[in-house]
Amino acid sequence: MVTYSLKQSNEGHWSVWRSGLSLFGDLRLEAAINLAREVARDEHLRSGRAVCVEMPGPASSIRLAKFSRTAASTMSAA
Repeated sequence: MVTYSLKQSNEGHWSVWRSGLSLFGDLRLEAAINLAREVARDEHLRSGRAVCVEMPGPASSIRLAKFSRTAASTMSAA
């Protein structure tokens, strides 16, 4: 499964990461979530692979979206 992650900087801005690389940065949280979901959905539709979006939580990662390989190819969001 491909994972897009949200990370917060010391300054309070958010960035979207994939495979250890920052793709987008200096975003507000809402914009980072929306952009990560859009990019993840696009990758899923193009590749057919399972893709999810996660952000750090107090005890573990919080899954914000998941695009799976099911026949219906539906999204489940938190």
